[in-house]
Amino acid sequence: MAMVKLGDKLGNILVKSGLITQEQLGKALALQQGTTKRIGELLIELGLVTELDITIALSKQLGIPYVTASSGLLAPPKDEGLETLVPAEFASQHLVMPLSRNANSLTVACVHPHDLILIDNLSRLTGCEINPVVTTKADLEQAIAKFYEQATFQDVIDKSYELAEEGSAAAKEEVLNLDQLKEAAEEAPVVRLVDMIIRQAIRDRASDIHIEPFQDKLVLRYRIDGVLYEIPPPARHLHAAIVSRVKILSKLDIAEKRLPQDGSFTLSLEGNRVDLRIATTPTIYGEKLVIRLLRRNPELLDVAQVGFDPKELEMFRKAIQEPYGLILMTGPTGSGKTTTLYAALNEINSPKRNILTIEDPVEYRLDGINQVQVKTAIGLTFARALRAFLRQDPDVIMVGEIRDLETAEICVQAALTGHLVFSTVHTNDAPSAVTRLIDIGVPAYLISSTLSLVVAQRLIRRLCQQCREPYEPLPAVREQFRVDDLLYRAKGCEECGKTGYRGRVGVYEVLLLTRELQDLVAKSAPAHVLKDAAVKGGLVTLWQSGLRKVRAGLTSLEELASVVVLDHG
Repeated sequence: MAMVKLGDKLGNILVKSGLITQEQLGKALALQQGTTKRIGELLIELGLVTELDITIALSKQLGIPYVTASSGLLAPPKDEGLETLVPAEFASQHLVMPLSRNANSLTVACVHPHDLILIDNLSRLTGCEINPVVTTKADLEQAIAKFYEQATFQDVIDKSYELAEEGSAAAKEEVLNLDQLKEAAEEAPVVRLVDMIIRQAIRDRASDIHIEPFQDKLVLRYRIDGVLYEIPPPARHLHAAIVSRVKILSKLDIAEKRLPQDGSFTLSLEGNRVDLRIATTPTIYGEKLVIRLLRRNPELLDVAQVGFDPKELEMFRKAIQEPYGLILMTGPTGSGKTTTLYAALNEINSPKRNILTIEDPVEYRLDGINQVQVKTAIGLTFARALRAFLRQDPDVIMVGEIRDLETAEICVQAALTGHLVFSTVHTNDAPSAVTRLIDIGVPAYLISSTLSLVVAQRLIRRLCQQCREPYEPLPAVREQFRVDDLLYRAKGCEECGKTGYRGRVGVYEVLLLTRELQDLVAKSAPAHVLKDAAVKGGLVTLWQSGLRKVRAGLTSLEELASVVVLDHG
């Protein structure tokens, strides 16, 4: 093993320590281009190293100690005023905690000791010279919560069951008037409970929160990596107060319980802004509440990070840089179509392009792009907005979904008259998107003249790289699914919440409309004929794309088979 020198680059330290190869480092550095991610973050995401590996490497790079929770060094004394020197809010937001003070020197634990801006801000805040030590994020979060005596999620849930005995407004099963609703929603325990439910969901990487009332209980579920998981719920009697609190935050009518309502608000957690989309639905036991969490993370909007294979990425990037044409994304609800479209718009966005979108709803807010929300109640439909767009001197138009002939015809005409148009449809694969447009009523010759690319997409869960385990599939499985001798499957650990999976990745079927395919489209050829011709021309199907990720150990065969239909023939 090569000698590690103080000041070496982090990647080189990991190579010298034998944790990664030079080739793996090179690939990670290539992926890092155009993103704001640190190399350590990328290597962890790729499953090549652990957070502890990065922590130890940072310690070697900067020549500073690293500490762990088990060492006892992350439990500073509480009688030296350290908690007032570095307030709890600052510690939680910036992941930094004071450990000891000696005259004008303050030792602090942090996750990013090379963040000079953070160290400078901390020095200005405390008036001390800062001596950092490095630790893992998990250990530091636990230490901060304990040191500042912050309530855990379970503490807050347990407290909700005690409110019934305290006679508060929130504890009443039925809230009779508007004043009582407001009083219940604004009681400190309810405010704290709603805040904790949302923040815990964000920390658990949930995309949705479901709060569902039943006769004698309340059900709380988080959707994580596309799967719903039950979470310990608050007490049933707090249902009305919880719903009212969320309605107040999202500026909805707290007195209206008979009709569905939609709203939104924004919060900040650890320096990251999160948009929350609220939807209520009346049920026989009260209002069901669903909160969609949309993270304002620019790294989500990078086409190089969404899961394209190199060849498909090249085809996609070439198509979105064309001056005109129609590009369609297809797949079921929740398959990541909109995120991929946003990534495409983010890549081509520039002051030289006028980009307009019409969406239902607007999920991400993008700087420099004119985004319009559908409002059918006042007649602002996809079609009406599209007609207005064409008078706005557009270069690029994105339509959230093609639902009817009128919208489809305007999209095709816009592409035909020199605009680049993006949209989505709901079909099972890429060739079926063509026949879907024909079924809607768009003339086949217009589709063949304007459609340049169709991308079918699914999202599959990534295996947790900390606990995945190798196995040899049975010969029958190898033959049926055409897989190799060694695969990986889910196991489950603390890192992934015992699920065996952590995060999701896209699988894609990228159909480029070649001249041969355009001729078939013009003749209204059925989807299976188009697919056969495309496969002969080199089309990688959804199943084949997913199988590549199975062989690479990114996901399991079981997960792929549960999401994508096996190719036949």
